[in-house]
Amino acid sequence: MTGEVAVLGAGMHPWGKWGRGFVEYGVVAARAALADAGLDWRDVGSIVGADTVRGGYPGYVAGATFAKALGWQGARVTSVYAACASGAQAIGTARTQILAGLADVVLVVGADAAPKGFFRPAGGDRPDDPDWLRFRVLGATNPAYFGLYARRRMAVHGDTLEDFAQVKVKNAAAGALNANARYRKAVTAEEVAASAVVADPLRLLDICATSDGAAALVLSSMEFARRHGAPDPVRIRAVSTVTPTYPTTVLDLPDIATDSAAAVDPAEKTFRASIARAAYEEAGIGPEDISLAEVYDLSTALELQWYEDLGLCAEGEGAKLLRDGATSTGGRVPVNTSGGLASFGEAVPAQAIAQVCELTWQLREAAGARQVAGARVGITANQGLFGHGSAVVAVR
Repeated sequence: MTGEVAVLGAGMHPWGKWGRGFVEYGVVAARAALADAGLDWRDVGSIVGADTVRGGYPGYVAGATFAKALGWQGARVTSVYAACASGAQAIGTARTQILAGLADVVLVVGADAAPKGFFRPAGGDRPDDPDWLRFRVLGATNPAYFGLYARRRMAVHGDTLEDFAQVKVKNAAAGALNANARYRKAVTAEEVAASAVVADPLRLLDICATSDGAAALVLSSMEFARRHGAPDPVRIRAVSTVTPTYPTTVLDLPDIATDSAAAVDPAEKTFRASIARAAYEEAGIGPEDISLAEVYDLSTALELQWYEDLGLCAEGEGAKLLRDGATSTGGRVPVNTSGGLASFGEAVPAQAIAQVCELTWQLREAAGARQVAGARVGITANQGLFGHGSAVVAVR
């Protein structure tokens, strides 16, 4: 397909709490991706950085910061910001540049050094920012939203605390096998239930942490990949970055109110479902073609929602899919074989890039003990700054 670009290299800095700056993490990931691709930094025609808001001044920094740290060499530079969707936006930007003929090789980098505890909004008054209003006017932190969504699933679909706990058990088992994960220890459902309540009904182990970390990809045109000796690389076939459609009738982060549907019929698909649908349509595939998925498990309940939003099962059947073992490694459609955010924590600009790194290693059959047998098609999904969502389809 003319819309495909090659993934020549993938690299990460292990995630944790390292106490150093995000630039250092990003450079480690970038050099790892370049080494994986068999390329030198001077071979890169463009660099796209996923921004961090914690760069030391009231602004967003990434692309030129990484270019300087790697050594000025004249490459084009772009920086993008969409909170947790920043990495996918960066991948989409890099892909567009390649398909437009602006560069043969593009380096995509995201890195963060996150504060301890749960995220808070950046300083200043921003009454037009729904995220700021959510925190400052409603007092609704991220865990409060996660708890509300969990309660909704319990009320509407009959999900249970045990279902939520089993998501953590599954992801922790995968994360224990991943050298880049922050938490590499299996847990039991009993340990999840015994952890402290944070936002009822969710416990501490139901909610992801904040982390330091980085991820990077080297993307190229298919022609360059062939010249470089990679005739059958992993390929990015679709990048979806659609916006919501009025009316929204399901509470969403950060806009946790709902539009009135009294005079307007609800949209056919929710916002998150529309993200996946656009990716499937662009890639010319459907949910039945998916070998594995990496999804945005900010909380255990939200992972179950993504099963349905990706079309891996019908609405309300996410917990059943989990109980049947379909989303475990070795199941019909494994989800979060990397360990997910449950095992990594949030390093915001790197998250969507890290998801594609996992798809790349899986599609290359280089994931070791986490390997999904016969993996051919993978999809990622996440949701970022208000109105930003993303999904990436990779194939082999």
